[in-house]
Amino acid sequence: MALRLCSRNLLRQTFSKRIVPLCASQRFVHEVGSTEHTLRVKRRIDDGRKAALLGGGQRRIDAQHKKGKLTARERVQVLLDEGSFVEYDMFLEHDCSDFGMEKKKFPGDSVVTGRGLINGRVVFIFSQDFTVFGGSLSGAHAKKICKIMDQAMLVGAPVIGLNDSGGARIQEGVESLAGYADIFQRNVMASGVVPQISLIMGPCAGGAVYSPALTDFTFMVKNTSNLFITGPDVVKSVTNEDVTQEELGGAKTHTTTSGVAHKAFDDDIDALLQMRDFFNFLPLSNQDSCPIRACDDPWDREVPGLDTVVPLETTAAYDIKDVVLGIVDNNEFFEIMPDYARNIVVGFARMQGRTVGVVGNQPKVAAGCLDINSSVKGARFVRFCDAFNIPLLTFVDVPGFLPGTAQEHGGIIRHGAKLLFAYAEATVPKITIITRKAYGGAYDVMSSKHLRGDINYAWPTAEVAVMGAKGAVSIIFRGSEHQAEQEMEYVEKFANPFPAAVRGFVDDIIEPRSTRMRINRDLAMLACKKRTNPWKKHANIPL
Repeated sequence: MALRLCSRNLLRQTFSKRIVPLCASQRFVHEVGSTEHTLRVKRRIDDGRKAALLGGGQRRIDAQHKKGKLTARERVQVLLDEGSFVEYDMFLEHDCSDFGMEKKKFPGDSVVTGRGLINGRVVFIFSQDFTVFGGSLSGAHAKKICKIMDQAMLVGAPVIGLNDSGGARIQEGVESLAGYADIFQRNVMASGVVPQISLIMGPCAGGAVYSPALTDFTFMVKNTSNLFITGPDVVKSVTNEDVTQEELGGAKTHTTTSGVAHKAFDDDIDALLQMRDFFNFLPLSNQDSCPIRACDDPWDREVPGLDTVVPLETTAAYDIKDVVLGIVDNNEFFEIMPDYARNIVVGFARMQGRTVGVVGNQPKVAAGCLDINSSVKGARFVRFCDAFNIPLLTFVDVPGFLPGTAQEHGGIIRHGAKLLFAYAEATVPKITIITRKAYGGAYDVMSSKHLRGDINYAWPTAEVAVMGAKGAVSIIFRGSEHQAEQEMEYVEKFANPFPAAVRGFVDDIIEPRSTRMRINRDLAMLACKKRTNPWKKHANIPL
């Protein structure tokens, strides 16, 4: 007991020597030191923010403006609702120490990332900064993009990428390539889960092109954006072809020839404002419904002009977009890929304020025949709509698949099967209107009743048959002297909607003017549709 008390007294004496109350002067020094430290930290934070906001510096910002381009941050400000941007990783820097890179560091590196609102709806965004190392992708750059993609998947929100990059950062070697692969993996995982949109606003070369290619929609800006795997210099050295950047991978090339891009806009401002409009058609994720816009267009409005839109001459052309615009809310239609494979029209519209996907054969181009490019264009659009629960309206006027060796050798069988596969696989509400021709296998492919079409209508001008009357008669009555009469007989029998109607392959023959009312009524009924496909790891679409 005495030993224990002695020990306690010793401890008290020891600690009483160490814990000495601060005198007033000592407290003052301590407080001043803490305040100065806090101020230094705040100054460092402020300096870091200012440096990040300035990107690569005023000189490079001016150079960007001279090209007619906005900076990365200006683009974010235009795209998002005012004051809604929440930035991530503003202070993150690359950790490369080769080739003197340790002396060249910028807060935030070469990309601006974060989240914000578009018309009050959440979106995650990255905007590559060309003023910092030409927007090249480093390990840090990729890390920032991957972070916002992970969060987008976690909460179920779309991702928009504003691409303006010279490609992989050469100084980092394989680390930059690994960064691309990390992004690609997330693009694939997010596919069909959240909408992904790429807006190409400058150069996009090498491995950088594959992320946009994996996203749902790729848009470009005329005259300032490029997409190519290898630039003109490499092309020249390998194939000896002289080609400019614009010819090789400009907006016109990719929206009319290659089909890589879905649409091109006049300049940065036009692109970003149209993106705001386009975003309003889309759901936030595959678990979310599309936004509903207040609609003052009567749901049962008749459209008298549709009664005469189809010419009496079966070979005469008309514009299927006249039909679409007459039926949808307020004549508003956001067309996708308007300059590529123009023999089919696809895009988004609204019916009673709700988003619908529209597909229609275009009689003005190649008589509306399906070919390789139009089949692939249509299939990808149908699959997007199905992935995000967007009902499909299909307008049919198709004389068949385009014949010829170029199509056969190019694989029209395999590519045409993609459109068939997409419609057959789709479980969203599907409404089909046959306006005129529905011939041969193309009739089957275009969302026919046999591919689980929910509601299929025909106009009185519809012709559902294996082929046109002349071709059919020349085969059935080969060598006959009375082919003119036999052709009339064939027309009477098959070149009308009745053969399909009496077999239940179309649900009704309707007056064109009533089409809007019919579709709106059917969509209201189909809003509760529930259909599933057999369980599978994934299907094997004929790629």
